[in-house]
Amino acid sequence: MKVEILQTTRNSVGAAGVAGVLLRDLIDYAGLFAPASLDMPTAVANYHAYSRSEWRWVLGHFVVPVARLGEFEEALAELPAARPGANVARWRLSVLLGSDPVAEVASVREFNVRMATVTSIGGAVVESVEIKAVSAEQIRWLSGIIPSELTTYFETSSANCWDWIAAVADCGRRAKLRTGGEAADKFPSPAGVMEFIRRCSTAKVPFKATAGLHHPLRSVHRLTYQPDSPSGIMHGFLNVFLAAAFLRSGMTPELAGELLEEQRPEVFRFDLDGVRWRKHRLGANEIDAARRRFAVSFGSCSFTEPIDDLRCLHLL
Repeated sequence: MKVEILQTTRNSVGAAGVAGVLLRDLIDYAGLFAPASLDMPTAVANYHAYSRSEWRWVLGHFVVPVARLGEFEEALAELPAARPGANVARWRLSVLLGSDPVAEVASVREFNVRMATVTSIGGAVVESVEIKAVSAEQIRWLSGIIPSELTTYFETSSANCWDWIAAVADCGRRAKLRTGGEAADKFPSPAGVMEFIRRCSTAKVPFKATAGLHHPLRSVHRLTYQPDSPSGIMHGFLNVFLAAAFLRSGMTPELAGELLEEQRPEVFRFDLDGVRWRKHRLGANEIDAARRRFAVSFGSCSFTEPIDDLRCLHLL
């Protein structure tokens, strides 16, 4: 089965169709993290290759822990220098902060100043930071530390979710949803994911997702890359981002929850102007607005898995 594309040429979906609107800058590459757990030179080389590939427009930020920024600089410096006069884009980074945010924010600022002078390989800039927070009070405190020019995503457990999201909204920051892991119990229920998205929509809080979203549609896969890995049902990134876009445009949470659990590719129909799921349609402008202002991106330790699956569905 494949997703139905109602148009004359497949390539125009990626270039100009609604699938292109939905997928642009969607995948933040997190190859340093489990289950891939790549070393820094390999992850940097991969991102370098992806950023020059046919599918570079789907690629978002390079995700790196703040403690490994020095290691990242060394690996970046080992890449081949750009040709003289070549237009080389600056790498966009999203940095995970840890237990000492005051010192770590200072490190990020120093990194950005230092990398601004690098021209031979394009350099890099930290555009966003991600940090775990256990309470609304901590979110407010951290927001006072992190400069406003850094887009900030707060991650926490679902406990006291409403107070937490309200605090994120009050601070003008963003939320982060963990959608999986290396064990079945790390995957939140569809109802839990839907409630998170609904609360973010109500509070007008943009969000990103991370972990477990390697495949477009909800389906059963191995949870790690080990040969003896157990399998489990994983959320699909098309499910998550389309459910968010439909919800933002007025769909009921109950119906959007059904979309979140949809496993049949044939009930999705893409064309140049919109997408249809069952009898419900969403226009390209609505998807574009949702991606820009609400459902921002997701982190994945693999870029090739999502791309390969999208190609199998004939969305690329």
